[in-house]
Amino acid sequence: AIQTEGVVYVHACPRAISPHVEWALATIFGEPVRVPWSPQAIIPTSVRTQVRWTGPIGTAARITSALLPFTQVRFEVTEDAAPGRLGERFSFTPALGLFRADIGPHGDVLIPEDRLRAAIAQSVIPGASLVDEVARLLGQPWDEELESFRCAHEDGTVRALEQVI
Repeated sequence: AIQTEGVVYVHACPRAISPHVEWALATIFGEPVRVPWSPQAIIPTSVRTQVRWTGPIGTAARITSALLPFTQVRFEVTEDAAPGRLGERFSFTPALGLFRADIGPHGDVLIPEDRLRAAIAQSVIPGASLVDEVARLLGQPWDEELESFRCAHEDGTVRALEQVI
């Protein structure tokens, strides 16, 4: 299988749920996972972590599926582009739910033509806006909600999964 890599960003996870997140990751990687949790200053009862992973194409989707049951957790999962295949980004917040986007080799969100056509069609409905529809397709509401949590990771510590398994 073609290997790729990505990052799991758990921006905010209630402390009591953090072992369950590790168990969910262990089901994906087939071995125990212990991640380095740090306090999340924005939500003092929560912790955060970020871990680089390596695995077969589709691992980001599998990680995301494993984390979705934890509806109180704010997270993002990325998968880098592989030869002949786009990357992916998944973002989840309790208020907005799940966002998924294709990511090009330079990190750009790519919007398929049919989704743009649907946004144009939606924008003719009274009260709808093309700008808002395109912003949603780009994941802007998720970016806005997660940005303050992302800044909590600005110390630059991204550990490789091999270092925490």
